Amino acid sequence: MHIVFCGTGWFPIVDAIRARLPLGVTLRAWDPGLPLAGQVEDADVLLPSNARLDADVIAAPRNLRLIQQPAVGTEGIDLAAARARGVPVCNAPGTNGQSVAEAALFLILALARRFPCASRAFAERSIGAPLGIELAGRTLGILGLGRSGAALARIAEALGMRILAARSTTSPEDVLDLAARADVISIHCPLTPRTRGLVGETFLSRVKPGALLVNVARGPIVDRDALLHALETGRLGGAGLDVFWEEPWDPADPLYRRDDVVVLPHVAGSTEEAFARIADIVAGNVHRLLRGEPLLHRIA
Repeated sequence: MHIVFCGTGWFPIVDAIRARLPLGVTLRAWDPGLPLAGQVEDADVLLPSNARLDADVIAAPRNLRLIQQPAVGTEGIDLAAARARGVPVCNAPGTNGQSVAEAALFLILALARRFPCASRAFAERSIGAPLGIELAGRTLGILGLGRSGAALARIAEALGMRILAARSTTSPEDVLDLAARADVISIHCPLTPRTRGLVGETFLSRVKPGALLVNVARGPIVDRDALLHALETGRLGGAGLDVFWEEPWDPADPLYRRDDVVVLPHVAGSTEEAFARIADIVAGNVHRLLRGEPLLHRIA
């Protein structure tokens, strides 16, 4: 059996999965410099990661038996094409909620204590500046109360923050009410047609002046132009980003070099513990596939 990892990052997960595979199963990463479809013709299992698996890629393998996402999100997979070919699609839910929550807290703290300015002040030997803010007593609005959003809520409550949350069932009016009442907003919802551009001009026009925004979900949930305008006008006091509109991103982009922006290289879910949990699920489904047993976490 041959497995191909199609991602352009998170390569430590490949080693973690490989260590759990049965004898005779091979796992390799694709070469991003070459077309994906031409590199998966012998694949029995595809691990999409952040790659786009369109109908052509899904049709390319001669004996494709499983598409196993080593993550939660499946928006890049053509599920209709997989169903048409009779190929099961599975994901790995519940694996990185704590990791993502802790990364969100890191970004919130970095914005609250103005880390880019503090880093420059250190280089300039400027003592005791810049002036930051405390989180205790402030209101945290969480968009998406799944595992990571719920974990962040528990952490933030321990810091003395008040919690507001919006779920998939929350009305648009109540989402805007959250925007108006929160001092800090953290995005944890999946990317869907409903959430694409959710944090746009209307949403950002309602936020408190100086509010902080963190996105650890998917880049397109935030409208980039609206975000930049909110930062330039001071409507937002800062933005913390672990996800982007295009990946890999351009590190020279002026947006990412602003003093009121903190960025991470899409590592919110990248911890030893989270990768071990993901690898257990992926390798476990490979074992089940070989034994002819029902697959876990099947979504298509």
